[in-house]
Amino acid sequence: MFQKKGATQESPAVNLVLTLVLSIGAIVMAAPLVWMVSTSLKTKDGVYALPPEWIPDPFVWDTYVRVFQDTYVLSGIKNSLIVAVSVTVIGSVFSALAAFALAKLRLPGKNAIFLLLLSGMMVPFPTLMIPQFVMFSRIGWVDTLLPLIVPVILGNVIMIFFLRQYLHNVPDSLVEAAKIDGASYWKIFWSMIMPLIRPAVAAQFILWFMFVWNDYLAPIIYLNSPERQTLQVVIANMNVQYATQRDYPLIMAASVISVIPILIVFLVFQRQIIESIALTGSKT
Repeated sequence: MFQKKGATQESPAVNLVLTLVLSIGAIVMAAPLVWMVSTSLKTKDGVYALPPEWIPDPFVWDTYVRVFQDTYVLSGIKNSLIVAVSVTVIGSVFSALAAFALAKLRLPGKNAIFLLLLSGMMVPFPTLMIPQFVMFSRIGWVDTLLPLIVPVILGNVIMIFFLRQYLHNVPDSLVEAAKIDGASYWKIFWSMIMPLIRPAVAAQFILWFMFVWNDYLAPIIYLNSPERQTLQVVIANMNVQYATQRDYPLIMAASVISVIPILIVFLVFQRQIIESIALTGSKT
């Protein structure tokens, strides 16, 4: 009959309201994606039909064939995958190593190094565009993928910061005990630290992959040849070329294809994300 102080009791009415609000929010967020898929399967005239048709009639699957035949989407996918996979996979390893060193190793001046890394985040990219372009043009990297890979492949400051804060929850006694047992720092990192921070690395990996995959500003600066452009630049060029022809189904089909890799990455790492949320909740 009596409840302890601070205890909470779930209310069916509150749960119902929360479910309705979240369901409406999910529908609102999913509607543009559903409309994009629907438009990619319509005819050119069906895009302008009134009232709007959510279900295409008829379904035009030939649009996805034309995407690969008439555009540079295939080369754009290849270039985007090369940049995104190389940067995020290799960069995540270096970021985890840097976070481990800054959080658990006894390094002279490591706090100053960490503050220096954070200060670099305060410099906006537009202030660096011209100096970087001049530097890369002088060494012959313009119109290649190297300017998109090399500057960021050694780590992400945001990821280093997040993992460093995450590692503060790991007791230093675990690292000291492993050192006493004769384990090297490399062994400690791969056998002890990496399994502990894997959920956090997965969550940051997805965010970083999305950022690199959807990046438009840097590729449009450095890439000129159509066959070397990333997918986002290819879609932007398609919007200029085919919008005048009212061929919006073709543009939407390319946009649908650009979303698929992000969905695949999310589905692969969703278990680690749930583990990360569960671990965070258990520590609070």
